[in-house]
Amino acid sequence: MSEPELLYAVEHRVATIAFNRPEVRNAFGDTTREALLELLHNAAADNSVHCIVITGKGKAFAAGGDIRSMQAQQANNDVSTITARIGVANDIVRFIRVIDKPVIAAINGAAAGGGMNLALACDIRYASANAVFSESFVKIGVVPDWGGHYSLTRLVGTSQAMELMMLGERIDADTALRLGLVNAVYPDDTFRDRVMEKAHAFAAGPREALAVIKRGVLAGASASLDETLQFEQAAQAQIFLSDDAREGINAFLEKRSPVFGSKQ
Repeated sequence: MSEPELLYAVEHRVATIAFNRPEVRNAFGDTTREALLELLHNAAADNSVHCIVITGKGKAFAAGGDIRSMQAQQANNDVSTITARIGVANDIVRFIRVIDKPVIAAINGAAAGGGMNLALACDIRYASANAVFSESFVKIGVVPDWGGHYSLTRLVGTSQAMELMMLGERIDADTALRLGLVNAVYPDDTFRDRVMEKAHAFAAGPREALAVIKRGVLAGASASLDETLQFEQAAQAQIFLSDDAREGINAFLEKRSPVFGSKQ
């Protein structure tokens, strides 16, 4: 029986989705995109899951598309397959933005092409010290997808995004941190433990408030000040009488740590 392309596990309110093709640096197989979208839907619908982590098995996060498969499509003068695959990738990127839970990319190694842009589509990114990043599309004469033009440009600005995409050069984890592509870089030997500490901290937070914060940050990236102020006013009224808000305020006054989600 062949190994699944993706592994899925839930522990302590955290769902972990791991690419499981280490022999090809976790390049996307024929059904990887569909499987990832399905697992994201499963995690989003599971009330026991408060945070989602996407990572890779072995030494790579994800190397993007399978180049041999692309060659076969070219030999058949076929664009329908790649168009369909990009359509699924688009659905993944859109869905990550509307999941009402934090989605973390745990970048354990190389993130290239679609793998890099998938990581950029996540809410938060943590990198291992040995991680490398590359908008490698141009190296094979194609253009970025997985929302890279959108995500990368908003993170680093137009000039830097053009250089990264037009040259496709590798950058290391420290450079990615300096450019604002990742939130933190952790040593290789403690990387997974440090990421899970962060994931558990997110999972222990007030879930409804975190969901609203996610919507607010994403909206605030393009909204006007007035639109953002109106959002915050409505959101605070929505959250203020929630069980978690009551618990948080009571815990503060009682000088104890809050226990969010106890009534969920």
